[in-house]
Amino acid sequence: MTNPKPAEPMSRNLVRIGLALAVLLLLAAGAAFYYASRVSDKARHAEAGDKIQVAINAKSCEPNELTVPAGRSVFEIVNKSDRTVEWEILDGVMVLEERENIAPGFKQTITAKLTPGEYQITCGLLSNPRGKLTVTATAASEAEKGKLPLTAFIGALAEYQIYLTTEVAEFQKAVAALSTAIASGNLEAAQAAYGSAREAYARIAPVSEAFSDLDTAINARADYFEKREQDPAFGGLHRIEYGLFEQKSVDGLAPVAGKLEQDATALKERIRGLRISPDRMMAGTASALNRFASTASDAGEDRYAHTDLQALSGLLEGSGKTADVLRPIVVKTDPKAFEGIDKDATSIKALLGTGAEGNGYKAYDALSSDEKTKIKEGAAQLAAQFTKLRDQLGVD
Repeated sequence: MTNPKPAEPMSRNLVRIGLALAVLLLLAAGAAFYYASRVSDKARHAEAGDKIQVAINAKSCEPNELTVPAGRSVFEIVNKSDRTVEWEILDGVMVLEERENIAPGFKQTITAKLTPGEYQITCGLLSNPRGKLTVTATAASEAEKGKLPLTAFIGALAEYQIYLTTEVAEFQKAVAALSTAIASGNLEAAQAAYGSAREAYARIAPVSEAFSDLDTAINARADYFEKREQDPAFGGLHRIEYGLFEQKSVDGLAPVAGKLEQDATALKERIRGLRISPDRMMAGTASALNRFASTASDAGEDRYAHTDLQALSGLLEGSGKTADVLRPIVVKTDPKAFEGIDKDATSIKALLGTGAEGNGYKAYDALSSDEKTKIKEGAAQLAAQFTKLRDQLGVD
């Protein structure tokens, strides 16, 4: 009888190897779990440590002054007062970030992306003194200079909207005065009122010209109509101008003035509902200046009244407002952005000044060809500066 070869030693060796591998895998898994736990714990601690805690007490914030680097910051607001409160980060009157209805004993977090500068923080009740938040520049924030988001212009757009609302109301008043003078048959008063109405419309030209239908009804010259002055569709300011200064009569102008009043009211409603943008402001300003320049070297736009310098005065005021509201935001990233606009605006204002006469301006046809050419070039150069700024900012 043949005995089989013993297999036990080989089996025991395999078992030992298997057990050793199992132990090693278990140890590796344990080490991995421990490492992952430590990393996760550190991450949680780092996240908590990155939070900037602000306590709102009955009368103030603690701390009342904060300094953080530009970029994203997380604030943890703890209400230690006995009133439900809110906490805000303010840039002037504009609220950048806020948390409302923080109950006593509770806390909330705010994540805010901030650019370098000084801000205010509200500390509970409105009667409490405000705190100060200073945001310092970083390498990342410096790299983002020149890139302005549309939200940066919210305050400027609101200010410009108020300006437009005020000026379109002034245009309405000027048109009403013109209509009244025409209705009363007072030619001299109507002629004076025409100049005021043209100047008032020029102030809002950077925006009003965007409404093609109303701008045509209010401000289209006879040149754009098939039968020129005799065309039934020719109306608005220049039809009234033609009657008052070329025909020297108010006859037949009352219905035209009445329609102009209706159009002025419609324009007011359009502007009230308008959502203006920095791009539209600059494009409209450049367009209005170019439009003036296109006729400035010959007879001008006011072919019969020759009140072009008065209209230019209004246009320069309107274009100046565009620059004024955008300037505080833009110079933060480019202090020299308005140098070209300021230089060319000063130049054309000086040219306008040479045309001053008494309380008004000389008739445009009294200017020399050289003077008209300089005014044309000045308006075109200023328009080009607004176009350049528009391209530079690249905001909608």
